Amino acid sequence: MIQQETMLNIADNSGVRQAQCIRVLGRSGARGKATRPAAGIGDVVTVAIKKSLPSCQLDDKKVHKCVIIRTKDPIRRPDGSYVRFDSNAAVMIDAESNPIGTRIFGAVARELREKNYMKIISLASEVV
Repeated sequence: MIQQETMLNIADNSGVRQAQCIRVLGRSGARGKATRPAAGIGDVVTVAIKKSLPSCQLDDKKVHKCVIIRTKDPIRRPDGSYVRFDSNAAVMIDAESNPIGTRIFGAVARELREKNYMKIISLASEVV
């Protein structure tokens, strides 16, 4: 699961290489407990850019949104199987939830199809 201050690899060609999660959108922590909201595959988080290429088209000093496409934490599927990845990865998106980059590196999870990120699925090389 992805929570605040988690470092994410960015798996597209937008020019960003690494980003830090600032906030998980659409979730809240449990009231009265010391818990943090956690994001899974297909959830939107706000990030701060930590490492980028010199030719990056995004501003390092602004906050951006991205969609989680891979997590180290295993995901249980309805058929009882589990899937997990080697790294936590995300794709940068714009205000209309379209990916900023034109290519996506690595595999993406099938759960993105249920959350209507069809553009990300079509750009990915492999859907697991």
